[in-house]
Amino acid sequence: MTRDEQLRLGAFMRPVSIHTAAWRYPGSFADANFNFGHYQRFIATLERGRFDAFFMADHLAVMNMPIEALKRSATVSSFDPLTLLPALAVTTKHIGLVATASTTYNEPYHVARKFASLDHISGGRAGWNVVTSTNPDEALNFGFEQHMDHDERYVRAREFFDVVTGLWDSWGDDAFTRDQATGMYFDPNKLRLLNHKGPHLSVRGPLNIARPIQGWPVIVQAGASEAGRQLAAETAELVFGGANNLNDAKTYYADVRSRMRQYGREDTALKILPGAFVVVGDSISEAKAKKARLDSLVHPDSGIATLSVLLGTDVSNFNLDGPLPAIAESNASRSGRQKLINMAKRDDLTIRQLAQYVGSSFSTLEIVGTALTIADKMEEWFESWGCDGFNIMFPYLPQGLDDFVDKVIPELQRRGLFRTEYEGGTLRENLGLKRPADKF
Repeated sequence: MTRDEQLRLGAFMRPVSIHTAAWRYPGSFADANFNFGHYQRFIATLERGRFDAFFMADHLAVMNMPIEALKRSATVSSFDPLTLLPALAVTTKHIGLVATASTTYNEPYHVARKFASLDHISGGRAGWNVVTSTNPDEALNFGFEQHMDHDERYVRAREFFDVVTGLWDSWGDDAFTRDQATGMYFDPNKLRLLNHKGPHLSVRGPLNIARPIQGWPVIVQAGASEAGRQLAAETAELVFGGANNLNDAKTYYADVRSRMRQYGREDTALKILPGAFVVVGDSISEAKAKKARLDSLVHPDSGIATLSVLLGTDVSNFNLDGPLPAIAESNASRSGRQKLINMAKRDDLTIRQLAQYVGSSFSTLEIVGTALTIADKMEEWFESWGCDGFNIMFPYLPQGLDDFVDKVIPELQRRGLFRTEYEGGTLRENLGLKRPADKF
């Protein structure tokens, strides 16, 4: 069945590239993730390419890995997303601005206020990536001795979502009359207190910021565990999927859609964008050579440490040239952990091979080829109902980003798969998402 819509594209900035060695690649900006001038260049290129959104991942602690691996990571230093994105908002006009904010180590009033501000500053282009935090060291930065249990984090996240969205609805859309003649600044009938008291949170309200331009900033979520899928089905409007093969992508897509319908939500209320690590070459051999060179710059210490973090188990004491043994449950991300276990078994990978893989692209979908073959793969996934688009991960910057925008985007546009101009002024309009109604 041919689809009657176009695919959506996000740009996954973690805080720039997901690849461990991206900062070492010849011609790359080694300081890319902590240089505002570079960010201005990147987002200008993305907007020129008509990307839907610039997505800023975030962590509230330095990654919990051995210092020998940590010293090779460029992600130890990055901007706070909700400081960076308002600054980028004034240099852009169309592209969405999505920031991560944890429901485990934030308070909902803070989150509601910051995202409402970003939405107003940007003219309605804000999105909130709802995460529960997977790094256990974050707990130690917020007065806790240990990380909250996985399932309990999602229970808190669900309540947190209700509070934040309730705070965004503190005011009616037309509450602020600002009538200079009568001296009436707002209509008191368009104001309400939240008065939320729940198992995790107690928040009176109201929010001291007008209702966001979009009603609510776009709700984004990335969990693929049972709890994560359920949260996505109930609340998300944009999901960053993690499938790295089409069968898994189709299964995930169908599952989340089915759960949505149980809550009376329409299919059009949610877009699913799996991550795609894309390397572009003028020939397939050139693209493969670029990827091989990039991967060769990943130090073994980084790959083993990254794998240990993702599995929630130190694998350095195992036989690295043997298969992955059975490992105990942990408090790490369950979906990411299980995907790696399944991959190791399916592809008969040694621990060393698995570490090399995750050290390069974190086990996401890889598309390495020419503009034509990359567009072929993206079209196949889209037309097969495995996704609504992709969250693009660039191998290195600026060249990897420039290659995608200058070579792949025109091919997608030629096929009618991607826009040539933005449809609207807000992120919701460009994604084809409805605006939450004013409840007054």
